[in-house]
Amino acid sequence: MMATKRKVARKVSTRKKIAGAPALVQVAENTDDVQRRLKVLCDTSKPIEVRMAALQSLGAAAFSVANFESVNADYIAALREVSTDSHEQLRRRALGILTRNKDGFAQKKLLNGLKDPAKALLPPEKALQLLGNDVHTEAYSVARAIVKKPPNQEARREALRLLAADAKSAPLFEKVLRDKKELRENRQLAASALHSLNPEKLQQQALKILKDKSDYADIKATSLAALEQFGDDAALGKDKALMQSVNRFNSSKTPAKYKQTARRFLSKYGQ
Repeated sequence: MMATKRKVARKVSTRKKIAGAPALVQVAENTDDVQRRLKVLCDTSKPIEVRMAALQSLGAAAFSVANFESVNADYIAALREVSTDSHEQLRRRALGILTRNKDGFAQKKLLNGLKDPAKALLPPEKALQLLGNDVHTEAYSVARAIVKKPPNQEARREALRLLAADAKSAPLFEKVLRDKKELRENRQLAASALHSLNPEKLQQQALKILKDKSDYADIKATSLAALEQFGDDAALGKDKALMQSVNRFNSSKTPAKYKQTARRFLSKYGQ
């Protein structure tokens, strides 16, 4: 009797639950389990909670089940199927997994939705986030179009984030950085992008921003940091207009955290 109980206990212990998952989520133990969960995932008659649990279980199985490669094609096919499901949460999760695996089907669906909202599977900002998992040239052109004519500010910001890896977008980021009508978050994002794409252009724009009395303290602090990192020490030290601007910035009603940047800059250049 005791031996039977121990045997049952061992069997139950192998059916480990995924950490943080609902009770109905069990880790698949073999490829037969995987196939059963694939059927549940694609069964639109099942409650969405059950289908989401199946998807979570499959995600874990991809790393834990031996010979998962033999069912991987079925897994990808199921993900593609549910990527057009009526439930947005399920679509988003499936498309996220597909794009992380650099799936061309998913990328095409997302790009088509950005070009034609009637075909969109996700809101534009979410689609842009997922496209960032596997960026291709076409995604850059679509993102630039969204920056020019955004459906909303969130989508514009995500488009800028995606373009931060596109060397051809450096002129766009220069324009965004200098535009005081832009959202400050976008200007900071532009500075970060130029930091990677074209540090010399960032330095040039930073000089202009610091000499502009009407620009914002946080943008000026970012500009100071850029000059400190990339600037020509000799040239900066001789730039009287720049030093006057930084001194003025340091002595004005600037928040203390930004004044620290100004003091460090002035100390470095012997002022």
